[in-house]
Amino acid sequence: MTYTMKKIAVFAAFMVAFLITGCNGKAQESAPSALDVIMTRTSIRSFTGDPVSKDQLETILKAGMAAPTAMNGQPWRFVVVTDKDRMASVFGSGPRSEMFNTAGAVIVVCGQTTSKGRPFGQPDGPEQEMPNMFWFEDCSAAAENILLAVKALGLGAVWTAGYPAEDRVAPIAAALGLPDNVKPLCIIPVGVPAEDPAPKDKWNPDNIHWEQW
Repeated sequence: MTYTMKKIAVFAAFMVAFLITGCNGKAQESAPSALDVIMTRTSIRSFTGDPVSKDQLETILKAGMAAPTAMNGQPWRFVVVTDKDRMASVFGSGPRSEMFNTAGAVIVVCGQTTSKGRPFGQPDGPEQEMPNMFWFEDCSAAAENILLAVKALGLGAVWTAGYPAEDRVAPIAAALGLPDNVKPLCIIPVGVPAEDPAPKDKWNPDNIHWEQW
């Protein structure tokens, strides 16, 4: 092999190594599969206090809005709080308040319980305020998508209850200025995990009934 060919071979090997390790010199890890994310997601209640970027939050919210929704109603609404003082004042005084004080952001998943529409079978009738019958189910699906997206991004989160516990719904709705027809389904602190709990094994074949009960 000539000297020139050796230089080319060395350069080619360097480029392959560069592409494999990435610009930061660390081995690139393949993205986890959807099933990996589902099976390894777990509730994170302790955070480092580091911020969550707006790009990350928008990716998480896009995942939430990709959830299934009855009749394409999309009744979900989201309030995102990133200001530390506001997080502490709104969420940081109840049980396990420390997770809200150290989270990078808090996502409040809300449901619009009514919307303007026409009664079924009256396509030409006047619009009126109609109940969104499946807002709870739709927003629950959105919240689960959010939790999975958080895990996929290497962050942590936990679902904390809102609706239907009125002692939690009323103060959150008042603090966030929610309209009367918007209910906070759940409050999700999101952040860089400061813990690494093992996911619970919830598989139980006794809960499955094939063909009929």
